[in-house]
Amino acid sequence: MNEYEASLVIKSGAELLSSASSDPRSDEGYEAVKANLSEALERIAEALGNFEASSGTPGRSTGWVQDLRRVADDLVNR
Repeated sequence: MNEYEASLVIKSGAELLSSASSDPRSDEGYEAVKANLSEALERIAEALGNFEASSGTPGRSTGWVQDLRRVADDLVNR
């Protein structure tokens, strides 16, 4: 799987999560959901950092990486 295909999986997962959250019926607790989202955001931040590093020129991703990591930390620390 390449990065484009992986990004489609992430997009699809986000759409499914949005749909599921509008009518939550899971036995899983909100804490587990927050932990999973936090981990996903950390991995997305890592991927953005990798893209930024391979581009050779700094861009907007650096700030996004920091923001994503901050949100990921907030999710598990609240």
